[in-house]
Amino acid sequence: MSTALRSDRIAHILKEEIDKLQQAGSLSIPKEPGGWWHQYVCPHHHTELVFDDGQVDATDFACPHGCSIEGEAYRGAWLVFKHQLLARVALQAAAVYAALGEVSYARLSKRLLVEYAEQFPLYPVHPEAQSWMLKGRAFHQALTEAIWSTTLIRAYLLLRDKGVVFDGKEQAAIDVFLGLLAGSMEEYRHILIHERNNAENNYTAWLNASLSCVYAARGEQAALEALIEGQGGFKHHLSIGVKPDQFEFEGSTYYHVFVLRAYLIAAEMAQRFGIDLYAVTGAEGQSMRGMLEALAELADDQGALPALHDGPLARAPYAREIAEIAEQGLAIYGIAGLAPVLREAYRQLGAAGGEQLEALLYGTDERPQAPAAPRASRLWPDAGFVIGRVAGNPLSFLADFGEHGGSHGHYDKLHLTLMHPAQTLTPDFGMVPYGSHMRKSWFAETSSHNTVSLDGMSQAPHEGRCVRYEAANDGKSVYAWLQSTGAYEGCTMNRHLLLTDEWLLDWFQVELAEGARSIEWWMHPAFQPLTGTLEERDEVYTLRIKEKDASASAIAELKLPIIGGLVPDAGQLQLSYALGENTVVFHTALAESGDELLAVQTPGDSIDPSQPLTAVLHRRNDRRADFIHVYRADSSASIIRVSTQEIEITVPGQPESASRIQLTEDKGLIFI
Repeated sequence: MSTALRSDRIAHILKEEIDKLQQAGSLSIPKEPGGWWHQYVCPHHHTELVFDDGQVDATDFACPHGCSIEGEAYRGAWLVFKHQLLARVALQAAAVYAALGEVSYARLSKRLLVEYAEQFPLYPVHPEAQSWMLKGRAFHQALTEAIWSTTLIRAYLLLRDKGVVFDGKEQAAIDVFLGLLAGSMEEYRHILIHERNNAENNYTAWLNASLSCVYAARGEQAALEALIEGQGGFKHHLSIGVKPDQFEFEGSTYYHVFVLRAYLIAAEMAQRFGIDLYAVTGAEGQSMRGMLEALAELADDQGALPALHDGPLARAPYAREIAEIAEQGLAIYGIAGLAPVLREAYRQLGAAGGEQLEALLYGTDERPQAPAAPRASRLWPDAGFVIGRVAGNPLSFLADFGEHGGSHGHYDKLHLTLMHPAQTLTPDFGMVPYGSHMRKSWFAETSSHNTVSLDGMSQAPHEGRCVRYEAANDGKSVYAWLQSTGAYEGCTMNRHLLLTDEWLLDWFQVELAEGARSIEWWMHPAFQPLTGTLEERDEVYTLRIKEKDASASAIAELKLPIIGGLVPDAGQLQLSYALGENTVVFHTALAESGDELLAVQTPGDSIDPSQPLTAVLHRRNDRRADFIHVYRADSSASIIRVSTQEIEITVPGQPESASRIQLTEDKGLIFI
């Protein structure tokens, strides 16, 4: 299909979407400002509430499990979605007009723009906003306002590009809107950059994007150039808000996409003045190309991005954002690795053929195909992530040893994600909307991640390090030695990950300076483990949650039912996980005297925490612990402890496959 034919097909699909909304009478602008979208979450099930695009108005809000929720906070959050929908419809209608030339869609887009411009001065500087927020008019947060405004102004510019004329009264209203918006965005930039000394904040990227749109709409090239070059501007933010290895400084995939999208909007506006920001690099080589390539390398084999630190595991608005940047990454930079990322985003949206506004605005049919060769292992030394991949082994791993991540970080150092082309087996389960108390009581805590905790307490916010990273020259193995000394006082944790073409070895060693404690190794599979004997246990696991800056006595508790004890056979526990039809991953744990292996019922993932999952807890009450686990696809492997620092791994039925591995002080794991 030619580009023209594909665009025409997509435009007709988008036109039908608009027609349905018009028929439902849902394209009227609310006179009330929006609140904070993160409060649109069920207080009972902690799932995001349902938003119906065709709904005209709402005062009660549906949970996917049947709850009916009422309250001003939920109403305010619903209004955020409504305002964002209407801005998107304005842009979508402008795009349909640009593609098909049907004037009624230009009129619709223009009506929405002018009505918002007239209403904007009537919204108050939001009195209901929380104290920490930079306040908006149309929303609690100026951040939400900045994002919303870029969509409206892009619609306005697209209409102007296609010859649509605004009369004197209409243009005067838009000029007032642009003036008020510019004033607040400039004020908040000053607060963030100069008063709070927080120019690297992801907020700044969006204030810049909004102002870039304002300056483009007004034709103010000098103002845009000053914004690009000045403190906290495009080039400066790229240098301080992104690590030299191309990852957003908070270590969050979601906020990486979030900031990158703002950068791309600023670049789109600059291009209107003949200024090319697409090739700009930061002080240490940071670039939009590099940020896009990082996402292509980070995605699993299906194209899904991991939910590192704060961010949703999957969510339709997020999928649209991913689609927007992936379309541009393919069209502008030709990054073939983004093709599966884009396909997965559209799959989540139920638009396998790319029948989306993002495809119409940014897409091209001249997309490079993803390379046939498997992706290599990769270390991000500044962001603190490592991926291990070996040709011939369907298993791969992703581990996190980097900075805590500030307000968007998790207490998850040395977390391990285990991936397979069929499914990711042990993902980071993401983050619920911030209005849910489970944000802090579970999803950010150490025990919800695939790492080690002590005594039911979470790690301190800290940064680990990569002691050694080595990909073998023959391509048959990759090794990462990750270390943490800041998680708990007097505690040293070393995680050794060795991936070969046969299996993955995870040797997690914990040593305390003094005293025995409950040392707890966690694994959270996304699938119910298949197991043999399960001993009944009348016991719960207690997660102790200390609020930031709270006194030692201010500790909340979350009690998790222990389903039972996992019974090993001849010193080994054998588990398996069915990831799909004819796809099984086998898990072998070395069980030594004094070890407990337990099945623990935990909340579900961040999409639906009310659907419980079963975690594996391997714990030992001691001053030192070695947690030795092996994973293999399709058939199991066995582990024998030869000595304190030496093991042997064999594959049943393949005696020639025996591998003897030693843990040394200087080199870590070595084959002997």
